[in-house]
Amino acid sequence: MLILGLVLEIRDKFYEMLELQLVLNNETNGLEWTKGYNKNNKLIDWNRCIYMESAELIDSFSWKHWKNINSATDWDNVYIELVDIWHFILSLKLESNQNNIVNTDELSKNEFTKLKNLKAQENIYDILEITRELINNTSSQNSDLNKTIEIYFRLCTSCGMSFDNIYDLYIGKNVLNKFRQDNGYKTGKYIKIWNGKEDNQIMMQIMQSLEKINFNILYNELEVEYKKVS
Repeated sequence: MLILGLVLEIRDKFYEMLELQLVLNNETNGLEWTKGYNKNNKLIDWNRCIYMESAELIDSFSWKHWKNINSATDWDNVYIELVDIWHFILSLKLESNQNNIVNTDELSKNEFTKLKNLKAQENIYDILEITRELINNTSSQNSDLNKTIEIYFRLCTSCGMSFDNIYDLYIGKNVLNKFRQDNGYKTGKYIKIWNGKEDNQIMMQIMQSLEKINFNILYNELEVEYKKVS
């Protein structure tokens, strides 16, 4: 019964994230975004979104052999980029009319969803190679969504990010994305740097101060901090 309860909890979290992503996409892109264009007739390419975010993920590491070769990894940004990628994977699932990531049987066999207290690999080049796999798959004309998810879960594991971590940070980033859209992100009116700090950093600081991640509480806290922006 314990295993079944865990599977149901994981399944519910997947559904919750899909529902939140659907609401965000509807508000941002219009109700017919699954046809491949937003309400302004702008082409939507979720795979391109994934491989471009993956490139930003790479820049969180000291991969350059000619510059800042001993710089520390920006792990906070790694986690943000991973969750940004997850937004686009969820969007692909919704676009393909598959309303869940994996069914109950698959969830019960999926080891990634059960992993806890993960630690990042010390060799960043192993992480970068998995990122390359993700870029190669999503930039291919024959991109396979199931393979994308499999590579993504391996990438998260290598970065020390568990399913629970993804869920918590996804809720946080979804709130921030909603907040951005409500405050003029698409029109360019939104201010992304809040008194010297990027809004992602502010969001993570607020999340760390909360006992439990709650959509409305986090949104209200962002409003309080945004009013302080000069």
